Amino acid sequence: MTQADPSAAASASNTASPSASKTAPLYEALARAVIAEGVTTQFVLMGDGNMHFSTAFDGLAETQSIAVRHEHCAVAAATAYHVATGGIALASVTCGPGLTQITTALPAAVRARIPVVIFAGETPINARFYNQAIEQAPFITACGAPYIQAHAMSRVFDRVREAFHIARTQRTPVVLAIPYDMQKQAVDTAEPYVPSERLYPDGGRPHADPERIAVLVERLAQAKCPVILGGRGVLRAQAQTDVVALADRVGALLANTLPVRGLFDHHPYGLGVMGGYSAELTREIMAEADLVVAIGAGLSYYTVDGGKLFPNAHIIQIDEAPSGLRDGMRAADLYITADAQAASKQALAAFNARYGAQGGAASSLRTPALARRIAQQVADSATFDIPAGVVDPRAVIQALDHVIPKDWDIISGSGHQAYFNSQMRGRPGDRFVTIREFGAIGNGLSYALGVAAARRQGAQGRIVLIEGDGGLLMHIQELETLKRQGLRVLLCCLNDGAYGSEIHKLRAEGLDDSGAVFGRPPLDAVARGFGLRGAVIKDVSDIAERFAAFEAQDQAELWNIHISDDVTAPTMRSIIKRGHGVM
Repeated sequence: MTQADPSAAASASNTASPSASKTAPLYEALARAVIAEGVTTQFVLMGDGNMHFSTAFDGLAETQSIAVRHEHCAVAAATAYHVATGGIALASVTCGPGLTQITTALPAAVRARIPVVIFAGETPINARFYNQAIEQAPFITACGAPYIQAHAMSRVFDRVREAFHIARTQRTPVVLAIPYDMQKQAVDTAEPYVPSERLYPDGGRPHADPERIAVLVERLAQAKCPVILGGRGVLRAQAQTDVVALADRVGALLANTLPVRGLFDHHPYGLGVMGGYSAELTREIMAEADLVVAIGAGLSYYTVDGGKLFPNAHIIQIDEAPSGLRDGMRAADLYITADAQAASKQALAAFNARYGAQGGAASSLRTPALARRIAQQVADSATFDIPAGVVDPRAVIQALDHVIPKDWDIISGSGHQAYFNSQMRGRPGDRFVTIREFGAIGNGLSYALGVAAARRQGAQGRIVLIEGDGGLLMHIQELETLKRQGLRVLLCCLNDGAYGSEIHKLRAEGLDDSGAVFGRPPLDAVARGFGLRGAVIKDVSDIAERFAAFEAQDQAELWNIHISDDVTAPTMRSIIKRGHGVM
């Protein structure tokens, strides 16, 4: 990115000389400004407060608009679009109830540090009475997001630029709110809009303090059971190759956080997901780990499994913004502020300078026997009696993993069922979408919409959502959006007829679970009612044939997969063991 020319920045007030005067409705100029910010896709539900802007955006060349059926879904889809592309998508909602509807999707994006700009209407300034009026800012700030108001025509484009600048530099969703009567006023457009990218403080990749790298090198040399953990920061910095090179040099094992599941699956010593969703072998190894180097990973409560996963390890965190206190716990013993790629390269060079091209590492973890165990590992070996007419969700995921090509996008919903698909292996970290930081179910279908919009060119139709019945039903109206937009997505609903987390906790406490049990509605028929394809699956042997049939046509399809409600994920068994549902 280039630094802005000061004279260009100074001219960004959008005030033209009288001789060059040119006017347009503000909503039209706003649409052009948003496109100048690099936005090509909006997820929108129209109302008074945003309909002029959204229509203007949709009418401009090389843009796409995905009109959803609920405002929550507009924001959730935009967050998934960013995860899939790295670009900023726009969510657009109206004022009042249109804005209050987003307050579940918004904190999820805040906590996941996903940059999204949400264009929202505001109550008309000149209205004597407006029945949808509400103080909007407190709702947004309570969710943790900045609320940028534009109430002066002379400063409106400064506010647009500010919203995008904050979203990009702070990695957060931002709400940009403009009264809708103001949007219809004429504005001078003679002066070109200066996008925030030209003002981006691009200082290059931040390198680590050499003294800290020296400490890291000594720790890597002395560790007998070192593990290098990669997170989203590795993907953002395109540092995967450099992290692997460092691990190979020092004999460390590799693991990844859940949001980048599959990051190191190509490697024979890649352990898979670290955290509450760790496989049995990973837990066994992590119990012996004496050094964990977290690169571009936040070390959340779930990543460290409440501090129980690697209790004896010295923890070093490498991150552009390391946090000393995370989720009520000390995050690490040593912090290194740096870009993932820069720090990995520095550490490798320093290790070789200190110990030569070979040798110097105490670790002897990497053996053919361990590589075989990793390749053959079973995530969960617990046994359950499976009644007739339902299937083991672990067997479903195994069958799906076998037939779905490895380069397809997999979107994971939340809830109890989400553990099972986390164990799919051999899939790249940039083809997996899960946003779990707020613990909300009901987002999976919206995330699938966002990824489908992102892949409309090139990978269209190679998208699979794995979701539970409770989460799917929360926003099942978006099946109509899939149909109307012509988006081919395979929706695999692991249907246990209940809210899975709740029934297992209630049963463990000996309480009545009927309040969380709803039966198995004919979700396949619901999909057909929206004009899509639907099927019931009660036998995993049907999956290969049905997948071949899905590939041969161009419609979205929903599989109503009846799974046993007796199979409890290891994470749930651990929660129950710790205290009957207490985290």
